[in-house]
Order: sequence, then C-alpha cells, then structure tokens
Amino acid sequence: MLSVWLRVIRVRFLLASVIAVSVGLSLNWWQNFSIDFFDAILIFAGVIALHASVDLLNDFWDFKRGIDTKTNRTKMSGGTGVLPEGLLKPSSVYRAGVAFLIIGAVIGSYFVITDGIIIGIILGFAILSIYFYSTKIVDSGLGEFFVAVKGSMIVIGTFFIQSGQINIEAILAGIIVGVLSSIVLFITSFPDHDADKSQGRKTLVIVVGKEKAAKLFWGFPLIVYFIIIIGVYANLFPLLSLITLLSIPLMIKSGLGLQKNYDSTENLVPFMFSTLMFSRITGALFVVSFLIGLTL
Repeated sequence: MLSVWLRVIRVRFLLASVIAVSVGLSLNWWQNFSIDFFDAILIFAGVIALHASVDLLNDFWDFKRGIDTKTNRTKMSGGTGVLPEGLLKPSSVYRAGVAFLIIGAVIGSYFVITDGIIIGIILGFAILSIYFYSTKIVDSGLGEFFVAVKGSMIVIGTFFIQSGQINIEAILAGIIVGVLSSIVLFITSFPDHDADKSQGRKTLVIVVGKEKAAKLFWGFPLIVYFIIIIGVYANLFPLLSLITLLSIPLMIKSGLGLQKNYDSTENLVPFMFSTLMFSRITGALFVVSFLIGLTL
C-alpha cells in the first residue's frame, strides 16, 4: 500500500521542490554564510507537503473528469494510473491531497507569524493555486506559467525566510528554477494532448499545436542559460554557476528528439526523461555553484 501512495504522490517529481528550496538556501549561504537549519527543515517539509497536495488533487480531478482513462500512460506522462486501476479510492486520494495542503498551510502559517506579510502573500497564492490548479488554471492554458511562478516563489520565499530580504539574485534564481520545472510539464503534456483537449483542458501544447510547441521547447533552456550567463557577468552569481552549461548536451538531445517525435508517445518517452534529467541536473549544478563558489 505504501508503494501505491508513493506512486500517486509522484515521488520522483518532488525533487523539483527539493531543488527549489536548496537553491534558496545555497544562495543565502553564498551571500551571507549562514543557514537556519530549523527553519530549513520546516521549509522542506512545508514545500514538499504542498507539492504532494497538488499532485494528489491533480490525479483526483483528472480521474473524475475522465482524462486519465483516455490517456496512453507512460512512466513520464498520462497520470499515475492509480485511480483508473482501482488501487485507491478517489475519495481517499482527495482527502490526502487536502490533508497535505493543510499541513503545508500550517507550516507556512508559522513563517507568516515569524517573518511577516510577504510569506503570507506567497502562502496565500500557493494555497489557492494548488487547490484550483487542476480545475481552473490548466483549463485556462496557464499550467506552465503557474509551475514557473511556483518554483520562483519557493526560491524567493526560502531566501527571504533565511535572510530577511528579497534581492535581484533571489528573483533571477527563482525564475531559473521555475523555468526548469515548467519545461518538464511542457514536454510531458505532448502525449496527453488528445485526452486533455477532449475534456476541455488547455495546455500550451494545445493552444499553439504540437508542431509549433515543439519549436517553443528551445525557449525554456535559452531563458535559463541567458539568465545564468548574465548573472555571472553582472557578478550576481558566482563564476562557477557556468557549470550549469554542462547540461547543454541533454538539452539538445531532448529538443531534437521532441521535434522528431512530438506526435509519437512511445518514441517520445526517452526524450521526456532526458528533459527531466536536464532540469534536475541543471538545478543541482546551480545549487553546487553557490555552495562551492564561496570558497573560490
């Protein structure tokens, strides 16, 4: 039963939030040489709870709307398959999603008390957007934008709790992390195009069409690399942040694979995975650059 719950929570995708928090912590370490470990642990717990909530509620609503019963599920797309296979009751998944949302809200409320209204604004956005993500946000074609903003706010919020300030470095680092998260959602929405469209859902791929969307893929990594290079040039990030460029081969592999296979679910799976690896490796290298850059 535990394995089923871990499957529906999509544990592998929780790493995106772990990286986002880690970027905020490591940026503060690079700038201020300090980390409040108690607050850091609470931030990880709260953010992971909120991330688990959006995944659980997404599975529930996709099943209720009949989307997951129409998708060709893969390891990277089409939902977890837990509800279509009858492994859990929909009501149980919904209650778990709400429970994780409450846990995240409670932890977030602690930081509202200790750190003020800025965290309150971020927390309020998170709670509302998580609950309405699968019913309103993705139906408006704003899924990728939401994920990018979510990633950005995690970095900015983490940095603010640790340092008591918001600066241009935190904002730019947040945008980088947000875009790295949204590119994964973007490419994994290709196989779900028909099922999503049939139930009135809008994704960026549906809005512009698969062929044009495949070309848009390149814009995500270009934004990431551009901000990093400009950040290093302007001394906002350490020189070592350029190690993120080591992920360029993965980015090229993913982009070329998408352009050739955007209409074939089976052939696209390896490139969805390489995009996931591109996102995670780039984010991890970004974290490392702040941790090691301090000593260079």
